[in-house]
Amino acid sequence: MSEQGEEHIRWFRNTAPYINMHRGKTFVLMLGGEVAQDANFRNIIHDIALLESLGVRLVLVHGARPQVVERLAAAGVEDTLHNQVRVTDAAALECVKEATGALRAQFEALLSMGLPNSPMLGAKMRVCSGNFVTARPMGVIDGVDFQHTGKVRRVDVEGIRYQLEHETIVLVSPLGYSPTGEIFNLSLEDVAVNCAAAIGADKLILFGANIGVNTADGTLVRQVAVGEVDAIEAADAEQATLLQTARRACELGVPRAHIIGYREDCELLEELFTHDGCGTLVSAVDFETSRRAQIDDVGGIIELIEPLEAQGVLLKRSRELLENEIDRFRLLERDGRII
Repeated sequence: MSEQGEEHIRWFRNTAPYINMHRGKTFVLMLGGEVAQDANFRNIIHDIALLESLGVRLVLVHGARPQVVERLAAAGVEDTLHNQVRVTDAAALECVKEATGALRAQFEALLSMGLPNSPMLGAKMRVCSGNFVTARPMGVIDGVDFQHTGKVRRVDVEGIRYQLEHETIVLVSPLGYSPTGEIFNLSLEDVAVNCAAAIGADKLILFGANIGVNTADGTLVRQVAVGEVDAIEAADAEQATLLQTARRACELGVPRAHIIGYREDCELLEELFTHDGCGTLVSAVDFETSRRAQIDDVGGIIELIEPLEAQGVLLKRSRELLENEIDRFRLLERDGRII
C-alpha cells in the first residue's frame, strides 16, 4: 500500500470515535446568504451530504441578506435600517420573498444532485421546507415602525422532529408566518437560535467569513465557555455577532456551538471529525475537564504513555502497577477522550 493510502486509512480510523459520537445527533447549521455566493458553497453542500449519510440529523437555516440587498437595489426600493435591523415595508417584503424563495430553491437543487464522480453520487437526500416558524411583528421601537419585520414567536418542534425521524433534511428560511396569514422578515440569527433551542439540538454550527473567532491581535479563540464570552474582544463586527449568537444558543440549552469559516474547503469536517477542530467552540460546560482516574481508564492511559515510554521520556509502567495505583492519577479529558 502507498504511503498516501496508509495516511488516509489512519485518518479514517481516527475519525471513528467522532462518527460514533455524532450518529443520531441533531445539528442545526446556520448559513448566511454570503455562503451561497462563495466559490466553496458546493463543497459545503457535499460535506452536508456526507454528514447526512453518517446518520446526523440536519436542520439548515439559511439567510439571504446580500440577495435581498441586490433585489432592493434592482427594484429601486430604499433599504432602510434602524439599529442594523431592516425596516420591511410592503415593497421591501416583496424583494425579501423573491430573494428567499430563489435561494431556497438553489439549496434544494444542490442537495438533490447525484452527479457521477462526485460526493453526491447515490446520496438521494430528501429535503423539506415549510411553515415551521410562527412569527410576531417587531412593532414600533424608538418611534420606528418595523412593519413586516418580525421576531420568532414559536417553532413547530413536532413538525421538524417528524421530518428528522424520517431521515429528511429540514431547510428553514428566514421568514415567519402569523396565524392571520401575514409574512414577516426575520433575522437569520433569531431563527437559527430559536430552532436549535426548541428542538433540543446537540450542536449549532455557525458559518462566517473567518476561520472561527479571532481576537483583536489576530489570535484564534479555540474554545470558550459561555461565561467567558464577554471578555473576548472579537476582531470585527461579524465575528462579534457570531460569538454572541453562539452564546445565546448555549444559554437557551444548546450544549455546544461551533463557529467556522465558509471560504476554505473541509472546515466543517475538520471541526467535527478531528481532535482539535479548526474553528471556535462555545460550550455551555467546560470543554476540557480534569478528574480522578478510574480502573476503566487504564487502557487509555497505557495508549497515551506508551510512545513517551518508548522515547525514554517516562519510566515504563506495567498494567499491574497502573491498576494498583490508579487512584494516584488525574486525567485531562476532552470529548470523553483522555488527552
